[in-house]
This record gives sequence, C-alpha cells and structure tokens, in this order.
Amino acid sequence: MQELVSFKPLIIVLTSAIASLVILSNDKRPNLREAITFIAAGIKLYLLGTLTPWILQGNVYVVQLSEFIPAMPIAFKVDALGLLFAYVASSLWILTTMYSIGYMRHLKEQNQTRYFACFAVALAATMGVSFSANLLTMYLFYEVLSLSTYPLVAHHQGLDARTGSRKYLTYLLGTSVAFVLPTMIITYQISGSLDFSATGVFPAGVSSTTLSVLLLLFIFGFAKGGLMPFHSWLPGAMVAPTPVSSLLHAVAVVKVGVFSIVRIITGIFGIELLSSTHLSTLICIIAGFTVITASLIALSQDNLKRLLAFSTVGQLSYIILGAGIANSLGVQGSILHIAMHAFGKITLFFCAGAIYAATGKKYVSQMIGIGKQMPFTLAAFSIGALSIIGLPPAGGFISKWYMVLGASGSENQWVLLIYLTSTLLNAFYFLPIIYKAFFMTNADGDFSSGIKEAPLFCFIPPVITAIITLLLLVNPQPFFDLSHQFVSTLDVLPIIGK
Repeated sequence: MQELVSFKPLIIVLTSAIASLVILSNDKRPNLREAITFIAAGIKLYLLGTLTPWILQGNVYVVQLSEFIPAMPIAFKVDALGLLFAYVASSLWILTTMYSIGYMRHLKEQNQTRYFACFAVALAATMGVSFSANLLTMYLFYEVLSLSTYPLVAHHQGLDARTGSRKYLTYLLGTSVAFVLPTMIITYQISGSLDFSATGVFPAGVSSTTLSVLLLLFIFGFAKGGLMPFHSWLPGAMVAPTPVSSLLHAVAVVKVGVFSIVRIITGIFGIELLSSTHLSTLICIIAGFTVITASLIALSQDNLKRLLAFSTVGQLSYIILGAGIANSLGVQGSILHIAMHAFGKITLFFCAGAIYAATGKKYVSQMIGIGKQMPFTLAAFSIGALSIIGLPPAGGFISKWYMVLGASGSENQWVLLIYLTSTLLNAFYFLPIIYKAFFMTNADGDFSSGIKEAPLFCFIPPVITAIITLLLLVNPQPFFDLSHQFVSTLDVLPIIGK
C-alpha cells in the first residue's frame, strides 16, 4: 500500500462547506441558491472520481491538517471504505436536493435558505467522517454533523418539532460526550494511538473485560447507528420534512453512525481480535436483538414514516451484524449494505413524501387504491421495498446474500436465524402496503380521479433511485470493487470450510 499526500480530500470536504456560505448569501435568489447546491455536488462527485483509480489499486490518499494534541493530528486518509461511503452520500445529495426543491416549494415550507445551507454543512461533515484517518478526527466531524442537522429536525418549529429535535440532540450529543469521548481517552492511554489500523490498536494483554466495556461504550456512544436502547431519537425525528427524513435515514446521519461503528470494529479493535474472542458474539447479540425488535415494532405502525423509521433501525443493525460476524464475506456484505440500503430506503422516503405532497395521506391504512392514481411512485416504492426485504430484482439482495454467506461460515451460525426471521418480518410489513395500493379498492370510494403524480421534482428522484436500485443487482460496481478492496486489506478469517 502506498500513501499519496494530496489536498483533494480537504477540497472535497470544503466544497459543500463553502457552498453553505454562498447559499446563505442568496436568500432572495432561490434559483441561484439551489443551483449552487447542484454545482457543489457535481464538483464533489468529480473529485471523488479522480480518487478512485488510485484507491482501487490498494493505495490511499493522506493529508494532515493540524496536530494540536501530540500524536493525535486532525488528518484525512481516504481508503476504499471511506470512498464508498463518500460516493453514496454525495450522489444522493444531488437527488435529495432535487427532491427538496419540489417538496419545499410545493408545500411552501418556511426557512428554505437555512434548510439548504444546513444540508450543505451536513454533507461536509459526512465527508469529514468518511475520510477521517483517526478516531479524534472522526469524532469531531461526527459532532459537527449532529449540530448541523439539529435545525433540520426542528425545521417546522412547532411543539412536535421542538420536542423531537431536543430528543435528537440529547441522544446524539449526550451519548457521544458521555460514552465516546472518555472511551477514546482510555483507548489512547492503553494503546498510545487512535489511528485506524487493519490490525487494530490494542496491544496484547488487555483484559477481555476491559475490551468488552470499551466496545460497548463505543457502539452505544455512536447512537446515530440506532442500536437499542439508544434508538428512540430516530422515530422522534420524523417530525422533520420528508427530505430531511431521507437525509437522516438513508444518507448522512444514520449511515455515519453505522460507518463509525464499522470503523471502530475494523480499525480500532481489528477483525482478528473480534474473531478470536467473545467480542464478535457480543456484537451479534446486541445487533441481532435490535434487528428483530425493530422489525416487530414496524409491524404495528400505521404512520408510514414511522414504519420506515423502525425499518431503518433494524436495517442499520444488519450492517453492524454483518461486520460483527468478523469474516471476509460478512464484512463485505456489511459494507455493501451501506450502499444498497441507502438507495432502497431513500426511494421509500421519497415515495412517502411524494404521496403526502400529492394527496395529504401519511398512513398505511390510507394507501388503499393509491397505486392506480400514482402508479410510478408506487412502483418505485415497491422496488425500494423489495431491496429492503432483500429480494431480487433489487440490489439489496446482493448485500444480504453476502451477509448470509458470512453467517453460514462463521462460528455464530445462529445469526442465520436472525437474517431469516427479519427478512420474513420485513416482507410482512412491506408487501401488504403494495397489495393495498395496487389490488384493493376503498369501499368508501377510491382516490379522486383528480389526484395524479406528485410535482415533477418530487416525482423524478424516487424513479431515478428505484432504477439505480434495480441496476445495482446486475452491476454493483464500483461499490462491489471498493468493498472487496477494503476487505482485502483487513486481517480477516477465511470462511469456515473454505
């Protein structure tokens, strides 16, 4: 592996940060304000493309910004995992911006300039987390993300918005300060380093009890990952506008949570340490419990966004569970699911918002016959649902297939039961929605013939993400190549029997 010093990672982070300032200065010119967002997103994607060939050769980009604490610099290191996550976030930023324009203007939402500016800062923080070379850098950008998304959750400024946003910030800042910060200090005292390493940072001889406590504090401290019992901020954040929910549940916030946990698993503890101790089983138990419990709660939800929120809680734990399996296929499936879930779940949230914008309906019980009036939106919803369930022809089948193979070849083969049970539960709460939309007729009268598809900018993004979700099954590159490249750098166990 070769390291190339480059300021490109810093430029990528600063692109959207600078864009936020320009957006704020164009409050009275909404077309220019939103054009700036697209331009910044396009520059970001282009620069990511220039990084890809070097990364796929097994190399990394590095740049050190500051070292105000000895041996703990603020530094970036772009590897295959960070690049994959950056691709997901930056590409979906473009589509979420397009969707936001249609949604926010159609519903005449207030404070749109602040909304787009906070969006841009959130993407800058997400890029910072993606490219972090060490735990300190990741922690700082993690906190910036929490603060920049708080105004988005509180956007409507009503009682529900204030309550939901306070819970949001209390959970995310409270857990990171109470759990992650002291654990990070203890880790540095034990190891003398916070740099992410394929072999982990802990020296031999650290007691299993100490490692268990540190692991628990880390995975619960990064509460954006949604592990129970630190998950209730996520359904509470549904008071935000639907584009914000899409950002929270599919792109930046929750994915930063699971990305951070995967970094901790692979870069601080190391896969070899997990697989040779009880730590792998500990992660699988916690994540497995969250997967099943969240899926059961989703079954009882009538509010469509809350159903999707609890579905997200379960799907995030899929990613943690795959990494916790601690073998090559499990880790690769976990990384792939970051991308596959992002495109599938954002499609579902886009569709939920489009339905609300066009009809004012937000409950599952109100979806009867809606597929006849909004066929393209509900077709996109169906594709997103199939991806989350893990069924072809959607891309979610690939990531779940790899995680199932990893579980079948691990010492914790009981994880297979978790995957099977959760998949059935996912089908139980998604397939009835599709059936109601396309195959049932409301006895009290079907949807008004005047109701059509949502405004164009609310309609196009879910169709695009649904098409991408289909294409990811037959052509999952570059996500597959990047995930494979990252796994090849880890000291992972081969699959049992292989």
